[in-house]
Amino acid sequence: MKHFLFGTAATLGLMATVTTTALAETYKFDPGHTEIRFYYNHAGLSEQSGQWKVISGEVNFDPSDIAATSVTVTVDPASIDTGVSALDDHLKSGDFFDVENFPEITFASTEVTQTSDTTITLVGDLSIKDNTKPFTMTVTLNHNGPHPLGEFADYYKGEWIGVEATGDLLRSDYGVGMFAPVTSDEVRLEISAEMRAGGWE
Repeated sequence: MKHFLFGTAATLGLMATVTTTALAETYKFDPGHTEIRFYYNHAGLSEQSGQWKVISGEVNFDPSDIAATSVTVTVDPASIDTGVSALDDHLKSGDFFDVENFPEITFASTEVTQTSDTTITLVGDLSIKDNTKPFTMTVTLNHNGPHPLGEFADYYKGEWIGVEATGDLLRSDYGVGMFAPVTSDEVRLEISAEMRAGGWE
């Protein structure tokens, strides 16, 4: 299963480096620069990975009240991409994500704890198929402010946040545990995301 999330899962680290005069904002994921990747051990031989390519969501952030931050992420499980088409088809089937009957993976935050000037612990409800479990991510802020490319392209104008997030889960908790533990039950999700205040509407 990167996210999820997730992200983005996804996905947040928007904190003490902001100025105290910053206003509460809603940040939306840049689909071209947001990745949710998953990593797992294949029968003890190697680490393998894949990603979901269709991700949406938003982060509501008030720098004066970090604990009130909220994150929502929606992932299209049919957008899974491992680089192996036969594996993608199997992962989309009823043996795993059953994308025809469960067309969304969702994450909704429930708790945010600031752990340093640039990190938070983000806890939320991760729903895959008809299974919802708490999921915890460590999130790091990479950037908060104008995008360095904003002077070159209108798309990048405005205020941006860049984050990295990671968390571990057991895929069997979410109804996608076939072949576990021979192929590892534990999966690592990694989310890398850029978000723009207000989106592009």
